Amino acid sequence: MKKFFNEFKEFAMRGNVLDLAVGIIIGAAFTAIVTSLVDDILSPVIGLLVQVNFSDLAVSIGGVTLKYGSFIMAVINFVIVAFALFVLIKAVNTAMSLGRKKEEEQPTTKECPYCKSEINIEATRCPNCTSVLPEEEKEEVSELQADN
Repeated sequence: MKKFFNEFKEFAMRGNVLDLAVGIIIGAAFTAIVTSLVDDILSPVIGLLVQVNFSDLAVSIGGVTLKYGSFIMAVINFVIVAFALFVLIKAVNTAMSLGRKKEEEQPTTKECPYCKSEINIEATRCPNCTSVLPEEEKEEVSELQADN
């Protein structure tokens, strides 16, 4: 039983689980803010423009009431949250890419030492002058390929 609790503790204290928990808590708080924004500010303003109170939009069918006005507000909440997350993730990705070094592109061609034409880096013979490339050229090519 002790081993089970130790495994659970290791799982729960892993960085990804803690990050996920923090993200869920912040997401819930952010959703509450957006819900308040939509219900308390946007809904009344939209209601003034279209002369409709969204909280009153409902249809009664028999003994069931379908509150489609609340559904419209939930859709607006979702769109705002999704847009805010999109902007946030885009900003984070941009900030992360600023700190990264761009990888240098490995050369794909080299110059033939005999005719000075551009040839494939893996070539062992020049396709233009048909000269066999020196061994040191081949070793350099294999070292470049090993680095990739």
